[in-house]
Parts: sequence; C-alpha cells; structure tokens
Amino acid sequence: MKKKQLYQPIELFISENENWQESTLVYHFFEIIQIMKGAGERIVNENNYAYKQGDIFLFTPMDCRGFKSTVPTKFCSIRFSEVFLTSDIHSVSRNNLLDWLKQLEQIFYHHNRFESVVIRNANDCQMITRLISNIMIENNQKGLYSEQNIQHSITLILNILSRNIVTKSTKEITQNEEPLINKILTYIKQNIGNTERLRVKNLSKTFNLSQNYIGEYFKKLTGENLQQYIFLYKMRCIEQRLLYSDSTINQISGELGFTDESHLSRQFKKYSGVSPSKYKQKNKTY
Repeated sequence: MKKKQLYQPIELFISENENWQESTLVYHFFEIIQIMKGAGERIVNENNYAYKQGDIFLFTPMDCRGFKSTVPTKFCSIRFSEVFLTSDIHSVSRNNLLDWLKQLEQIFYHHNRFESVVIRNANDCQMITRLISNIMIENNQKGLYSEQNIQHSITLILNILSRNIVTKSTKEITQNEEPLINKILTYIKQNIGNTERLRVKNLSKTFNLSQNYIGEYFKKLTGENLQQYIFLYKMRCIEQRLLYSDSTINQISGELGFTDESHLSRQFKKYSGVSPSKYKQKNKTY
C-alpha cells in the first residue's frame, strides 16, 4: 500500500476541484477534513462511504483513505503530527498528551473501519466549523501566539469529535483490533529517543518476531527499510524541533538519544547537507 508523509508539523489548505480523484493511500499523520461544498464518495480502510456538504471527518495515521467526487467539491484540510500538538510543552504534559493521542488513534481507527458519519450533534458540527474557520484565520495572520491558538483549537476539535463516537473501550480495541504493524510504528514513535529499544534485537523480542524476519515484515507492510525509517523519522523530529521549539541542539541530542551534540550534527548533515544551526537559520520563521 502506498503511503504519504507529512514533512511539516502542520499543513492547512482549502482546495476546490471539479473532479476530485484522490488515490487511496496510507497517510502517516492526522487529518481533519471539512466538506465545504460538493458530494461524492470517500474510501476508508477498504470501505466506501458517501460524503456531502457539511461533513467533517478525522483520519488517523493508521487509516488508508481516498476520495472520488460526483459533484464538484471544495474542502478544507488540516494535517498535523503529534509533534505539532506537543511542541513547547513540558515533558509531563507532553507524555500525557501523547498517551491521549494514542487513545484517539485506537478509537478512530476502529470507528473509521465501521462507521460512515462522525458528527451526529448539530451544535458540535457548528462549533467545529467555527474552530476550523478560526484556525485558517490564525494560520494566515501568523500573529503572536498563533501557533498556540491553533494547537488549542485542534485539541478542542479532537475532543468534540471524540464525544460523538460510540465504540468499544480503548483497552479492548488495543488488545483485539490493532494490526501488528501499527503497534510497531507507534512503538518507534514513542521510543524514538531510546536507541536501545529501537535495536532489531529488542524490537524482535517486543513483537515476537525473529531478528531475521522483522526487517522483511516491516518492509513488506510499509514499503520502507526498518532502520532507514527510524533514521528518517528521527531526522524529521530534529527538523521540527529546530523550527518549532526553543530547544538547543544539545537538548535535542539528549532528547533523541544521540551520544552528544557532535553526533547529532554529523547525522543531520548527512541527511540534510547542512548543519543543524544553518538549517535553523535558513528555515525558521520568527
């Protein structure tokens, strides 16, 4: 199955298409979509559901999704990673928020396999519409505290969406429904700063796969080399921290499991072609 990555912590855009034909892909990020006008069909985890004007969906990094319009469609998309929601938050709150996002992934992954409509309450739908409008305004203005306001608005949307879902308990879903590959991907994200936990020996033991087979299994399910995926994910984490946090390079190196600042700098230059400080200087918007 083909995949699509998010290379910035958040992407927001409005698109209008006479013929919206978006291939079915696994997107490795969260996405909130609001249908502003039009109608058609959305494909979610091999299920087909109708969509119409006013519909609002949440997709998780676990979902495979695509769209086919029957009526010219205009939609708003908000794509974001867990890094965006947890930037500039101290470690305890960040861990709590990551746990909450993990629960949302489980709940919505299950929901998106069996349900066609997310928002059942009209007032909730209106509230989310206003929040999405505010997010787009904040993103265009890029004023003081805009990023924090967008973070809070997205968190509110996720809470409102969550209370509209009737589903099994997260614990039951986690034990019985979640595919092994998603467990591995989540484990990598949660332990990206712990080199020992991400060694093949530990991964194979954790997920009960042989050391010779786990790499083959990972590539078969994702199309990517296991160690290369870990390396690229770690490099993207560095990029996001350089651009969207006040952490020093030394702090980032400790957080992401590098032996020291020099080790991080060598690896990052190998990946990007420039040092972390030059990358930050060139790309950060103040």
